[in-house]
Amino acid sequence: MADVVQNWLFRAPGDIDRIEACFTGAAFGPHRHDTYAVGVTLKGVQSFDYRGETRHSLPGQLVVLHPDERHDGRSGDGESFRYRTAYVRPTDIQEVLGGRTLPLVDGGVSDDARLAAAVNGLLADYDRPLALLEYQDALVGIAGALEAISGGGGVIRRANREAARTARDYIHSCLDEAFSLRELEQATGHDRWQLSRDFRAMFGSSPYRYLILRRLEKAQGMLLEGRTGAEVAAACGFSDQSHFGRQFRDTYGLAPKVWVRTIKSAHDHSIRA
Repeated sequence: MADVVQNWLFRAPGDIDRIEACFTGAAFGPHRHDTYAVGVTLKGVQSFDYRGETRHSLPGQLVVLHPDERHDGRSGDGESFRYRTAYVRPTDIQEVLGGRTLPLVDGGVSDDARLAAAVNGLLADYDRPLALLEYQDALVGIAGALEAISGGGGVIRRANREAARTARDYIHSCLDEAFSLRELEQATGHDRWQLSRDFRAMFGSSPYRYLILRRLEKAQGMLLEGRTGAEVAAACGFSDQSHFGRQFRDTYGLAPKVWVRTIKSAHDHSIRA
């Protein structure tokens, strides 16, 4: 990985998770997350391994990563690359699509004009938070474009959608506890294996991965407050600091300490395109 001083990452204000970042060399190790990552390359060559192939995004091209798909990030020409990305919750896409299964853009890179217009609505202004209606307007365009590109999908039965939502609520209430699919089956009244499949189709990741990612979101906030890795691991339901570190790297592609330094270094950089 390039020296962290050469790398920076800025989070736009507001509740919608939007970043602008600049990296040189190897930016992120292999990792995955439970959101759609939809973004645009602003400068350089953004390269990454995704679904068994190496992909390259040039300035102006879109990068669209499906939830829970493993990928990395690096410069494709040895120079720095810069990009903006919004992380869109699968549940938001689901609401627009009315229960149809999550669309998949297989190649990870797109030049689709419909998708570009919608994504640009999320990424054009990083100086202020997005209004809710503004986000929802972009979301409709993104969901429709993703479904059109992917060729559409099947429908999750209403009962199974409700069971998946109940399972999600149960997970949120038990973030610091250990439980199994049996507890989710009892909480929802639905077969555990079918529930696991429907959960993935609706939320983009398995129940276990969803649990880990919610714990890591809590951990990120504690790290930025200056808490130690051991404190964070104990407070967020991880067995020990080593377990926490492995899960953090697997999800964000950076060790916790490197991630904190990268976030803080962004304050020395302008984000204007």
